[in-house]
Parts: sequence; structure tokens; C-alpha cells
Amino acid sequence: MSNKSPPPRPAPRLYLATPVVDDPATLVAELPGLLAAADIAAVLLRLKETDQRSMISRIKALAPPVQKAGAALLVEGHAELVARGGADGAHLPGLAALKEALPSLKPDRIAGVGGLTTRHHSMDAGEMGADYLLFGEPDAKGQRPSAQAIAERLDWWAELFEPPCVGFAMSLQEAHDFALSGADFVLVGDFIWADPRGPKAALVEVDAAIKKAHATATADPDPAGSEPG
Repeated sequence: MSNKSPPPRPAPRLYLATPVVDDPATLVAELPGLLAAADIAAVLLRLKETDQRSMISRIKALAPPVQKAGAALLVEGHAELVARGGADGAHLPGLAALKEALPSLKPDRIAGVGGLTTRHHSMDAGEMGADYLLFGEPDAKGQRPSAQAIAERLDWWAELFEPPCVGFAMSLQEAHDFALSGADFVLVGDFIWADPRGPKAALVEVDAAIKKAHATATADPDPAGSEPG
């Protein structure tokens, strides 16, 4: 019998969350440059709540520049608007929302899920057919687990389960640590847009940090304690 080790996991990729979008014009102009500057697999569109027609028109404005760059556009919530706006899928806040949205999204579109507070809920989401699981996003009160607890959850999931896992990073250090823990994707948002150097410089830096972490993890089976460079 051959005792071949499994193939190495591919390097993690970025998942960029937009600011809350009301008027998409600035973002439409900015996105092509950002998507060209770093390895971004997907963009999470966070829409300002308003009437459906306005939200659909915002999705329609943002889908082409994202998709032209080879990335997927996912809408936060609002699975019912995905097809009408030409998006690639939805990110859903928990098991109930996932279950409700699956019939309208599958098999053609992506159904991602977050808001999974327990390991049991995570396994349920995987069994239901979620395309990825997000760990570490703040709840409605802005509370979230410690970065160490998020890294441990990512490590547990990556070791045992097939669907990709995403780490919600709120800093460069967290992005690096979550990549080290086995995240397939690292979701970045507010700290990128708030960077005084501009979002492009922040994205390039975080992209380099997660690639470096992946190289460390694949070269060294015990990578604890490394720092982003």
C-alpha cells in the first residue's frame, strides 16, 4: 500500500468585502485596479438597505467589473436578488438563511454561510451543501471570538472537512495567522478601506502576508509564533 501524503493545500486567496454601498460609482471606478493588484477570488457586496429595484441596479453596476477580472461577486444576504442582479452567489447569515436560500441558488450559484457559533452548526452547514464557511465575523452586537479561537476553528475545519473555510480578518496580523491555520480564503474589509495609504497598498500587503504564511505552513509543520513580514 502506498502511504502518500495528501497534496499540499493551495495558497489562500483574498475575499474582499466592500464598504456598505449606496452609490456604487466610486467603487465601480476603483475595483478594476484593486482586483488587478492582488489575488482576489471574490468580492462580497454589502448593500445599503433600500428598495429592491435600487439594490438590483447596484448589483448590476458592480457585477461586470468584478467578473471581468475573473472574481466572483457575492451579495451579503438578499439571495432573492442574486439572479436578477447577475451576481455569482450570496453570503448567508446562519443555517436558517442558508436552508431558505439553497433552492434559489443551487446548482448554478454560490451559497456561502457565516454566523456559525458552534462546531455542530458548522458541520450542519457543510452537510446542507454550503460552498464555503466563514469563521470569525462579528455578531449583531459587534462581538466575535478571539483571534486564537478563530484560528483554532479554521485549523479544525481545514483538517477534517472538504468545503472551503474562510477566516474573517480584522487586521494584517489576523490575515497572516488565519492563512497559517489553514484558511482557504481570508476575508478582509474595513481595515483595507480605512488604510491611510489607500486600499490598493493594503491589499498588496495582506496578499503577500497570506502567501508568506502559506509558504511557512507548508515548509514547517509547526509554524506557531511566526509574524507577518
